[in-house]
Amino acid sequence: MRLEDPDSAETKEFVEKMKLTDVLKTKREKLRESSPNYMTFPSTLLHLGKDSLDGKPEVLLDPNTLSDDGTVALSAYAVSEDAKYLAYGTSSSGSDWVTIKVLRIADKITEPDTISWYVLLYIGENCDPVNKVYYCDLLSLPKGLEGYKGKKELLPFVKFVDKFEASYEYVANDDTIFTFLTNKDAPRNKLVRVDLKEPSSWTEVLQEDKKDVLESATAVNGNQIIVNYLRDVKNILQIRDLKTGSLLHHLPLEIGAVSEISSRRKDSIIFVGFTSFLIPGIIYTCNLQGEVPDMRIFREIVVPGFDRSEFESSQVFVPSKDGTKIPTFIVARKGLRLDGSHPCLLYGYGGFNISITPYFTASRILIAKHLDGVFCIANIRGGGEYGEEWHKAGALAKKQNCFDDFISAAEYLVSAGYTQPKKLCIEGGSNGGLLVGACINQRPDLFGCALAHVGVMDMLRFHKFTIGHAWTSDYGCSDKEEEFNWLIKYSPLHNVRRPWDKPSDKATQYPCTMLLTADHDDRVVPLHSLKLLATMQHVLCTSVEKSPQTNPIIGRIEQKAGHGAGMPTQKIIDEAADRYAFMAKVVDATWID
Repeated sequence: MRLEDPDSAETKEFVEKMKLTDVLKTKREKLRESSPNYMTFPSTLLHLGKDSLDGKPEVLLDPNTLSDDGTVALSAYAVSEDAKYLAYGTSSSGSDWVTIKVLRIADKITEPDTISWYVLLYIGENCDPVNKVYYCDLLSLPKGLEGYKGKKELLPFVKFVDKFEASYEYVANDDTIFTFLTNKDAPRNKLVRVDLKEPSSWTEVLQEDKKDVLESATAVNGNQIIVNYLRDVKNILQIRDLKTGSLLHHLPLEIGAVSEISSRRKDSIIFVGFTSFLIPGIIYTCNLQGEVPDMRIFREIVVPGFDRSEFESSQVFVPSKDGTKIPTFIVARKGLRLDGSHPCLLYGYGGFNISITPYFTASRILIAKHLDGVFCIANIRGGGEYGEEWHKAGALAKKQNCFDDFISAAEYLVSAGYTQPKKLCIEGGSNGGLLVGACINQRPDLFGCALAHVGVMDMLRFHKFTIGHAWTSDYGCSDKEEEFNWLIKYSPLHNVRRPWDKPSDKATQYPCTMLLTADHDDRVVPLHSLKLLATMQHVLCTSVEKSPQTNPIIGRIEQKAGHGAGMPTQKIIDEAADRYAFMAKVVDATWID
């Protein structure tokens, strides 16, 4: 229990001993030197002026200047309808807590008032995609919101949807007639319409698709909507009629992911953010004034030294243990020889209805470019890639499916000739850190290296710390006997075993392992990684005379950082250099200039 107290003398002493060895120095320095060109592309909010998109851009807000040491991150922002104000949220040292400030756009002066901790009313129960909907008719208030200034009286909210049975996301409204995106009786989502005056009468505007997941719908150009579907983990965009849901146009996109859609219902212009494994970032404009949408590149991020024509990405569907096909992306240099000689990085998540879509990662491109490596993502069950059914198939009593899927993807990469076990590294963060921890316990023979970031490692006590209680919707809770029996079977902390104690096992030891955490992580608190690190080092190393465990098991603890946000660019580069230098060293990768 001592490692659960971050301020105890024992914890501080344990953390202080976690120092990276200088044997990584050469590869780490090469990665660190190569990273800035790939990782320091623009990250500022630009102001173009109101009159024309062709105007000269100027910096409106630079997140890099929010603090001297770079540990204050921009976590959210929104512009007022009249474009006079920018509201932006910041978080310090990686914390989940957000402070909201308001900036006047004309003179770039921040208003003195700030909104700290939580101000918006949202009604959720846990991490399940369900919510309640309450509304307040501001027109019915005699003095509007002004009449509530300085009072403790609550606004007269009407409980419109008051059960946790489905999710409801606002799309548009005409007076009291509202359109929502919902998963009510539709695990891949649909659009529905309801009149607040007749709350029991709902009509379908756009039916659930048989396979594709409706991720978002945004009102634009009066009575049209731009809908964003996820089809086999790739986004497609359509323009549809808001009232009838009928298809009007397809919008052309390469294979990749839509990162953001920005529009207003009264405007005919849409902004679409797009990325992929080989495209750092593009912003498209789409003008809907003509008969056919006019879609053009508005801004494109160019990374010095990166030529995407040298690489290729592909997608395969790997059968899991029970036959379920698992979509898996593979990124590598063109013309790669499938002779099993390449270092390979396999990444996964598999939880909380979160989809891992194609996205550009500079550090992983470096692996393909300079280590002749292969980078892969396995879209395992538990995520949202095929809707709520896919999510539930990797949650609660079915969580083992996540590990089976990931292990099957790893086995495919070996059998197909991309790599071999001693050159295969697996990586994941948060719920993905749990994934890595469980997989090295279950198949230590299959991997040469493991990188687990801020993982949930103690599945019997996670609900007792910070926001952990909200994760019981995906994991269950050890306080309940049935759910305890699910959790104890795969909890990384409670399943560390000596492979050599089983003569039939192929493995003689665990793979080289790095557990990464941060001292200010108030979501998945550091105790998870620290307890697993101490347990692995004791069970596999220090408690055994002449232990067969010669592969290193180390930790990396970042300071003044949290669950991932709030790290300055140099710290991001340093962490990536450390973990991938570790990978390169232990899988015996050769640096290629």
